[in-house]
Amino acid sequence: MTDWPQVRLHVVTGKGGTGKSTVAAALALALATKGRNVLLCEVEGRQGIARMFDVDPLPFAERRLTTGLPDADGEPGVVHALHVDPEAALLEYLSLYYKLGRAGRALDRFGVIEFATTIAPGVRDVLLTGKVFEAVQRNSRNKGAIHYDAVVLDAPPTGRIVQFLNVSNELAGLAKVGPVKSQADTMMTLFRSPRTAVHLVTVLEEMPVQETADGIGELRAADLPVGGVVVNQVRPRDLTPDQLATLDAGTVAGELAEAGLDETQVDAVVTDLLLGGREHAERRALETAQRAIVDALDVPAYELPRLPQGVDLGALYELAGLLRDQGLA
Repeated sequence: MTDWPQVRLHVVTGKGGTGKSTVAAALALALATKGRNVLLCEVEGRQGIARMFDVDPLPFAERRLTTGLPDADGEPGVVHALHVDPEAALLEYLSLYYKLGRAGRALDRFGVIEFATTIAPGVRDVLLTGKVFEAVQRNSRNKGAIHYDAVVLDAPPTGRIVQFLNVSNELAGLAKVGPVKSQADTMMTLFRSPRTAVHLVTVLEEMPVQETADGIGELRAADLPVGGVVVNQVRPRDLTPDQLATLDAGTVAGELAEAGLDETQVDAVVTDLLLGGREHAERRALETAQRAIVDALDVPAYELPRLPQGVDLGALYELAGLLRDQGLA
């Protein structure tokens, strides 16, 4: 059972380095079950989806990416991908609303599109989020397009997420009337509805956890729906608290001798093990303190392990299974 049965748009954000793109990809795989179609979108121009799934760079078009996580109750669904480019989105917008086909492409050659989206970042965000909005809420302009059961957005970092989603406010001083303003207002009805959830990814370190807490406060202040917190890259807890507390040279030396280690090697090995043990204990204490802060945020929390071997397609499916087991998907 998912914790988010009403949600159609899952927005995934997080401080840089926390693995938000990995979590977004795993979430898309987890949602694509029982024949469901899921769209995984990126808007930061990094072609992160292509790298994670080891495919060619994505164009500004929806592409079938892979099958979802298998499910015992039915066939897996399909994950599609979309790389949203602001310039291409503006060309599409001009073509749809102003019938500027060739003329729009001519503007692009003159650099007008890049100029427009640079001097008016609010317009850039409307174009990026507008494409995502259209994928969630298909209309008559897209006859024959795939209808998605869920859309996962690999969004900008936590520090920019409210500005990115709160497009009506960003346009307030730029466009008070007209189709761009109308489109922004329409998108806000989705972004502020129960059909959207903004999930935040963190690791158990002070700065990312604090940024997550601040981000939740900013989202709530902007009336944007907070989803869950995904605690990523959690280290294994191989030693119990009692074992960490009683870690001393005599105990370690005795156990090494029992294991058959040569007596002449014990001293050097004990020194290295004790150093590693103390560092592990300090790290555990830090993680315990940060986990307590996450628990106090009053939102559902999910944990994903640190994968020493890195993240490949097999690892993404593994993480997807853990997200589903915990109820995020």
